[in-house]
Amino acid sequence: MRIDAVASWPLAVVAGLLLGGCVSERVVLLPEADGRPTAVVVRDAQGETVLDQPFAAVKRRAGASSAYKSSAGEVEEKFGAALAAQPPRPKSFTLYFAAGAETLTPESAAELAAIRQEIAGRPAFEVMVIGHTDTVGGLEANDMLSLKRAATVREILIAAGVPVGKIEIAGRGEREPLLKTADEVAEPKNRRVEISIR
Repeated sequence: MRIDAVASWPLAVVAGLLLGGCVSERVVLLPEADGRPTAVVVRDAQGETVLDQPFAAVKRRAGASSAYKSSAGEVEEKFGAALAAQPPRPKSFTLYFAAGAETLTPESAAELAAIRQEIAGRPAFEVMVIGHTDTVGGLEANDMLSLKRAATVREILIAAGVPVGKIEIAGRGEREPLLKTADEVAEPKNRRVEISIR
């Protein structure tokens, strides 16, 4: 009996083979679409093997593990159907705002079309919108402003046809800056909303 499974975080494929009580397993690290480095650690009674290069792999049979280099062809042959059946990976966007306001910058307003297109291309989706501020102003005021920014983006998405029940919003104020600054620094990169579509 053959058992195939796919683990998606970190992105690796895992296969198991049961033959007369003898278990064989395979773990292959897949490359990230954006080229970012990733790694996965495979542990067993013999120790651990770190897979930190695309298509690095480990095969384990009868309690013995051996590392090897897989390939795109092998992954497609063994896991192509399972990988094709997975939902699309989450996609993130960042929109920036004018200082002290809920108004998108012109560049960010132009990116709304790409966000709508990404949502439209997913049969099932959820959207998380998280607002942020720079460090100008008090904590309470920035908490409110970050939530208003997230609500502004939610309203834009609803107006574009995204169902209200598919959008969650939150405000983080100045607590999670993209660029760390001293207090009362007007940093444009921190005046943002992060959108995750999954």
